[in-house]
Amino acid sequence: MKRDEFKGKIEFEDVCFNYPLNPDLKVLKNLNVTFEAGQTIGLIGPSGSGKSTIIQLLERYYDPTSGIVKIDGIDLKNINLTSYRKLVGYVGQEPVLFNTSIEENMRLAKPDATEDEMIEALIAANAWKFIKTKLSKTGLKT
Repeated sequence: MKRDEFKGKIEFEDVCFNYPLNPDLKVLKNLNVTFEAGQTIGLIGPSGSGKSTIIQLLERYYDPTSGIVKIDGIDLKNINLTSYRKLVGYVGQEPVLFNTSIEENMRLAKPDATEDEMIEALIAANAWKFIKTKLSKTGLKT
């Protein structure tokens, strides 16, 4: 799937899911929902209701036990996972950083990023001012 072909319509058709380590507990039961391209959606519900599971299925960390997850009418199982993941992003509630430098964390997303590109990204994330302040207090270069 190429970026110019990607529209973003998401469909869950009769999706059932249970985690492999707990096969007796159905997390999703015959979920049927369509998210139109360009919509802003909020998933709300109590803990354990399947919100994170829906995202994990959409990111293809898991496949449904039964049913189909479609992107733009195509079964997600039939889309090249590497190219699909380059088109889809997810920002969770809790930030995840690896125990290494900010630069090395950022290079996980774009290994060839220039310093200017990293600073632009940090500015866009409202993190640059904080990082620059911390660096200046330690005597490191910005």
